[in-house]
Amino acid sequence: MEKTITYFEHRGRANSERVLELVNRRAAELGITEVVVPSTGGSTGLTAVETLVGLQVVVVTHSTGFSEPGRQEIPPDVIDDLHSRGAKVLTTTHAFGGVGRSVRKKFGTWGIEELMAQTLKRFGEGVKVAVEVSIMAADAGLVSPHREIIACGGTGHGLDTALVLRPTHAQDFFDLEVLEIICKPRTP
Repeated sequence: MEKTITYFEHRGRANSERVLELVNRRAAELGITEVVVPSTGGSTGLTAVETLVGLQVVVVTHSTGFSEPGRQEIPPDVIDDLHSRGAKVLTTTHAFGGVGRSVRKKFGTWGIEELMAQTLKRFGEGVKVAVEVSIMAADAGLVSPHREIIACGGTGHGLDTALVLRPTHAQDFFDLEVLEIICKPRTP
């Protein structure tokens, strides 16, 4: 099998529209119906829902308290808007963060989860994010580890990466299968 991978010259938000075009195309080719996207402030989630018509979009937010204690970065009215457009919205602890991040912040040492995240970042921040949000969505029961999905990620804000993968639960991380790279920045 030969397939084309799109490599972006730059990372981040400038690639979002093209990522979603590529996701639409590959989802149609493979018969994939579920797409997981990260969204920090909500705009990426809204754009994904508007663009990925006919696909089930799962929007994964930063955990509440990520930027400051008790604060959710996506306003409640945006979450309501996402729900009204048929998206599933997930706010939970990051698969590669959580308690491990607390250990690093408190004791200045790295936990296993963050080492795994840093390893995935060698392929690019967006690859790490796509893998992480797929695990989070699987753990929440919003996608099945028995079906291929498309998971997106980005660097900073917006999207610059899309992967076809078979997600898994965090406890079964080594069963996760990245099947295809649809697109990513050329430099991590």
